[in-house]
Formats: sequence, C-alpha cells, structure tokens
Amino acid sequence: MRFSKWHALGNTYLLVESSDLGGAFAPDDARRLCDPHQGVGADGVLEIVDVRGAEADIVVWNPDGSTAELSGNGARIAALWLARRSGVAFPRVRLGERIVPARVEGDEVEVDLGEANVGKPEALEVEGARLEVTPVSIGNPHAVIRREPSHDELVRIGPLVERHERFPKRTNVQLVRPDGPNDLTVVVWERGAGETMSSGSSAAAAAAAAVTHGWCVSPVRVHLPGGTLTVDIREGRAILSGPVAEIFRGETV
Repeated sequence: MRFSKWHALGNTYLLVESSDLGGAFAPDDARRLCDPHQGVGADGVLEIVDVRGAEADIVVWNPDGSTAELSGNGARIAALWLARRSGVAFPRVRLGERIVPARVEGDEVEVDLGEANVGKPEALEVEGARLEVTPVSIGNPHAVIRREPSHDELVRIGPLVERHERFPKRTNVQLVRPDGPNDLTVVVWERGAGETMSSGSSAAAAAAAAVTHGWCVSPVRVHLPGGTLTVDIREGRAILSGPVAEIFRGETV
C-alpha cells in the first residue's frame, strides 16, 4: 500500500488513495497503519476516495478504526495535497455531505470549516466532582473546558469526558486557558486518538467557545503543543489557518 505521511503542527496523518488499494480500506487497515510500533504511526488516515478536478472526497479514519465526521487539520492536509496535484490555489475537500473550501498559499492552508454551534455550559459529574463544559459542534462533537491546560490533567479527565454518557458518540476534549484578548492556550484529547500535538477542529471549537463566552475576541491565536493555529470566527463560521508539511512517502509490504 502506497502512502504519504503529513503533519499539521505535529498532528500526523497518512494519506492513501483508494485507487491504489486494490480493495476497500477497512478499520483494521487504519489500526495497523497508525500503530507506532507495528505500523507507520500516525494520528489518523486520510483516504482519498475520489478526485474531480479541484475537489476531492475523503474519509477520515481514527487510529482505533473508527471514522470522524470532520478533521480540520486533515482537511488542510488533503487540500494541500490536492492543490499540488491539480495546480489550483482554491481546492475543495468533501467529507460526507460537508464541502470544505480551502485557500492554499505555499505551505499555509486556510479552510472554512463552516458553522460553529456553541451550546450553553453544562455541569458534568466526573469522578464525583462537578466539571463545567461547553459543548461545541463543528460537524463533529467537542467539549471545551476552561482549566489549566496541563498534560497530567488532560490524560486524567480527557478519556473520562470523551466517553461520558452525555456524549453517546463520544467527544473531543479541550482544556483551554485564555492568555489575552486574542490568545488561547489549548491541549487536546481527540476522540479515537487520545492526546495529540494539534487538532484543527479542536482549535476551532475552543476559539468559538472563547469568543462566545467573551474570553477572547476574533481572530484567535490558538497555541497548541505543536504550534499555533489561527481561527477567525466570522458570522458564526470558523475559518482555520496554519502550516502543513509533507514528511515522507512510502509503501507497506
């Protein structure tokens, strides 16, 4: 199986084309490829299902073999791949029924992730304690928590909130700390992947919650362990931008 490995601020994806596979891509394929010890190692797989000029249909696979409704960084990686392949600066990426328009300039990729729906804060019981979360949907579910964004705290409560009964399809989790009117520090626990260096949809969800609650004003610089993404909340829509890089290409045996 031929693949290329990409990253968006340390959020790594393997990109494969369905036309190269000789059969349907399966959950076991995602688990095997993403395994850092017995596979290539990645935070997910981007399966390019179809390409029509400047538009590509993709499926986003998580390391546990599940699929995601949306990936902000995955969409940006696919957009840069498509821009290089087709020679266009404004590619479009389709994930299911959602079309994500992109703008590519060098290695910088901006995508319009669509409407960010920010819910009212809710109190969840986690390990016998009350935890306030803000649910956000950007086509995929998020739970934004204003709390010191430490690694230890993330790995403690991230999996508990991900699988909380409030979220029957599980959720992505962000711990956030406002650091100024346009700056937000965030750590991410991704549904189906665990702790990641960066997440585009999580950055967008955290920024949308911060703007809604008045913690920040748009545009928001979202500082993640892997680097900084910029999120502009325009009339309720989340515009995400930042760098993307191809790491290497290979073929499995």
